[in-house]
Amino acid sequence: MALAAQGLHTSRPTGRIDCRHLRKVFATIGVVQIDSVNVLVRSQELPLFARLGDHPRSLIPEATASGELFEYWAHEAAHVPVQHHRLFRWKMEEAKKGVMWSGLRELQQTKPRFVREVLKKVRDEGPLVAGDVKTRTGPKGSWWDWDEGKAALEYLFWTGQLTATRREKDFARVYDIPERRIPAHALDTPTPKAAEARRELLVLAAKSLGVGTAKDLADYFRQKLTAATPHIAHLVKTGALEQVQVEGWREPAYVHPEARSPRAVSGRALLSPFDSLCWFRPRIERLFDFNYRIEIYTPAPKRVYGYYVLPFLLDDRLVARVDLRADRHTSRLMVNGVFAESGIDRKRVTSELADELALMARWLGLDSVHVGTRGDLSSLVKRASRGR
Repeated sequence: MALAAQGLHTSRPTGRIDCRHLRKVFATIGVVQIDSVNVLVRSQELPLFARLGDHPRSLIPEATASGELFEYWAHEAAHVPVQHHRLFRWKMEEAKKGVMWSGLRELQQTKPRFVREVLKKVRDEGPLVAGDVKTRTGPKGSWWDWDEGKAALEYLFWTGQLTATRREKDFARVYDIPERRIPAHALDTPTPKAAEARRELLVLAAKSLGVGTAKDLADYFRQKLTAATPHIAHLVKTGALEQVQVEGWREPAYVHPEARSPRAVSGRALLSPFDSLCWFRPRIERLFDFNYRIEIYTPAPKRVYGYYVLPFLLDDRLVARVDLRADRHTSRLMVNGVFAESGIDRKRVTSELADELALMARWLGLDSVHVGTRGDLSSLVKRASRGR
């Protein structure tokens, strides 16, 4: 049920992949998380590859430019269908009341005139990036060490007074007023009450999860569990959700009345660490007995599997972990390590993974796959990758 709800239960489409397939992915999973790490490829591209295979990498940028998608704090920073803009206006209004990062809230409280001036600059001069309103004079500190210009833009973005797209060359946010980026039909859609929007987001989460606990549903669109719980009870009472018990789960679970339960599952995918199937780590541990932690911020000597490790899905199991990097200078997909889960069919997993790596290399425009030595499956995958 979980894999069917995520569109990962069957083989990928064949033939020409276009915007219609992109829309189907978003209709299925509802949101694609954005992340700036580019050691392999920007993370937001990987959920499409997992579900569509070799496809034009321009699909998301084109959908954003045409106004089909917009960016907001829907999970983390994320691409969302523009018709759902109305469902996040309650969060924008809460942000105006101070429900946001403390540094942004304090800037608005202490320098409201400056924030207004930044908004006016965007309105009068057109889209801009943080460097256009830079106030810092010294060197930047930590990753989140924003100067006041950047903080003002982020405050305006969070509160919905600005929207943003991404600049291709450096992935920086390009801020603009919503009226210039989001279609009028989306902006003019009536704003639902906060309770109604929250409930609709929980229903969308249930559709995309297949089956999930209250924590799973709340996390999908980043609602606090305490706030989501009474809305889930309301949805059960009205029949919008059904409460069920899942064997082995301590907490009750919920399903959408239209949830599919396929008789067989035959999907195959390398999953981004931020894919909606696995971004909530307690859930994938419950579903797949797969303990997963991303090690990007772990010092290299302490990493167990590697810097950028993707779970490998085969049928209804997560069967391996693959540490990947794209070496664009040598045009090679670098497979730094491959680690098997227990009880797998090693021969089949090796063959399927070799095919998947060859497909990924082709999609990324890389000439070859180079398999390293780390992990208990590396030698087998290296052998299977020859000639693919």
